[in-house]
Amino acid sequence: MRELRTLPKANLHLHLTGSMRPATLAELAARAGLPVPDAIPAGAQGWDAFQSRYDLARAVLRTADDIARVVAEAAEDDAACGAGWTELQVDPSSYAERLGGYEAVVETVLAAAGDRVGIILASSWAAAPEQALRTAGLAARYAGHGVVGFGLSNDERRGRVEDFVPAFRVAAGAGLIAVPHGGFYEGAWHVRACVELLGAARVGHGLTAHADPATVELLAERGVALEICPTSYPPLGVAEVAGLPVRALLAAGVPVALGTDDPLLFGADLAGQYALARDHLALDDDEMAALARHSVLASAAAPQRRRQLLDGIDAWLTH
Repeated sequence: MRELRTLPKANLHLHLTGSMRPATLAELAARAGLPVPDAIPAGAQGWDAFQSRYDLARAVLRTADDIARVVAEAAEDDAACGAGWTELQVDPSSYAERLGGYEAVVETVLAAAGDRVGIILASSWAAAPEQALRTAGLAARYAGHGVVGFGLSNDERRGRVEDFVPAFRVAAGAGLIAVPHGGFYEGAWHVRACVELLGAARVGHGLTAHADPATVELLAERGVALEICPTSYPPLGVAEVAGLPVRALLAAGVPVALGTDDPLLFGADLAGQYALARDHLALDDDEMAALARHSVLASAAAPQRRRQLLDGIDAWLTH
């Protein structure tokens, strides 16, 4: 079996706060006099168990230097796992009050990102459509300057897909990729709606799509990738790693890219996600390479970087 850390790949599903190193969290929490969130217990804990811990972690990020540090460390951690490209998702509203506005957040993140990180600005399914429209407009302003996409995060049950069409239309007009979360709790209909109404080029998670052959066919026909993050599902009672439909989706022609989501809370880096997929789903090296290829092809990386990573994947398979 080949070493997974040397397999070139891209991480397309990673959130700013959730990318924080545990040691960095502990240091910043001690400085701020805040508690460190405990690990999410195994089993069906529900979304609130995750969100409360995420909010505690986010509260330690007080300054631009804090955020810049987390961005830089996230890029380093992904690179150590073989990632030649990372797309980091940031909701500016989460940090705007402390940094002095949405623009200040974006400028801070972009200044720390480096040339191997693309930024996805995101709103929340729980936010008002007007806030999503504001964030999409901001993303459009920074398109071509490090912002590569626009997304929606959080629990998809808290918003209506059709309410966010105007925001995604603005993002599309600026040439940004559409990457909403979907199909985590809601059924396959939600994944389909994200594609048909929001123009999703990728769907964060999207696991429920596999239950509906018509939705699977739609994803395959349009080349819409699903960003599957193996460690995110067992703690929230969504699915066990061994039950993830990765092989079935690949066989149906659906691009699948493995991501980390929130390694701070779910406990596995990018190489660890690949290892879990290999160990629990019995994927061979050719299938692992296919996942890596999908992550690169579905990314917003520049053509030269894509080619470099794809050549590296081919080389990994032949050595």
